[in-house]
Amino acid sequence: MKSTIKCNCGQRIFARDVMQRGYYVRQFGPSYVYIKFRCSRCKKLGEHFIKQEDWEEGLLQDSLSELSPVEENRFSTMGPISAEEMLDFHFQLEKLEKIPDIDG
Repeated sequence: MKSTIKCNCGQRIFARDVMQRGYYVRQFGPSYVYIKFRCSRCKKLGEHFIKQEDWEEGLLQDSLSELSPVEENRFSTMGPISAEEMLDFHFQLEKLEKIPDIDG
């Protein structure tokens, strides 16, 4: 379950906003990750308790990728684009007379 941590004002909290992080371990029941932060928008202090089973470091990271995990895995196996592939793409574009219709 990937979600985000937000301040009461609605601003998303990132790692740069976190002032303290710790673990609240309980003998019975779920344990929690404790996050204390200062909001970058309203400057107020806030805190959050997140169940340890739901905790991911990515909750505090900015997601820059619009790729799904399947797409990301596929592209990572392809390697970098070579100079030959760029030249081939350039010449294929020169041959293109109109943009293909991908809807049908």
